[in-house]
Amino acid sequence: MILAMLPTYNEAENIKPLMEEILALRSDIEIVVIDDNSPDGTWRIVGEMAAQNPRIHLIHRKNERGRGSASVVGFAFALKCGADFVVEMDADFSHQPRFIPALLKAAEHADLVIGSRLIAGGGETGRSPIRTLITHLANLYIRLMLGIKTKDCTSGYRVFRRAVIEGLKPETLNSKGPAIVQETLWRCRQNRVRIAEVPILFEERRSGKSTFNSKIMLAGLWAVFKLRFQKQDASSGAGGADAVK
Repeated sequence: MILAMLPTYNEAENIKPLMEEILALRSDIEIVVIDDNSPDGTWRIVGEMAAQNPRIHLIHRKNERGRGSASVVGFAFALKCGADFVVEMDADFSHQPRFIPALLKAAEHADLVIGSRLIAGGGETGRSPIRTLITHLANLYIRLMLGIKTKDCTSGYRVFRRAVIEGLKPETLNSKGPAIVQETLWRCRQNRVRIAEVPILFEERRSGKSTFNSKIMLAGLWAVFKLRFQKQDASSGAGGADAVK
């Protein structure tokens, strides 16, 4: 079974059509939405759809909030429900469902597949030049700090094999916010998983308002800095080059 994992906060305008597109791709895909008690009622929409469709699952978090902790909950759910592959993606249509088949195809020969804007064939549309520049600079910083060869280290559009999630030990992940993307990538490097990148076109959100701001960006850069020191303390078995295909 393939599980699409969608952390949400105020995505009422996007969530229904997005889930419909994902479910239409193939019959063995299910969806879990981890919603942080969205004031716009995203969780209510998902709950109503879940009541009509057993392939949709809702985790409605009333007392927690954060992209990182949502991923931890989603990973735990994936392991519990027996998912073979987990597709992690944003719920605002910036990650287009049409790329899922290509990501899953690459996962036949890789352990972690990243939807990449920064390799040949990938790119962005609808974003300001400043946001695009920030993406490139952030990725350069992460690669230099952590010694990671992956081009798009900030992409949250990814496919994990079940064994990779088990190796991550989700309950031990520390990041509460978007830096969870870098922390899991770093753990994967330590675990020497096979990493592949597949080109995608990142599109600016279809509806709603982004939660990204300078505070979140700086927190992410600081989190990477802390991971650098964890790297220095890591065992010798964590070193070496990425297994990139």
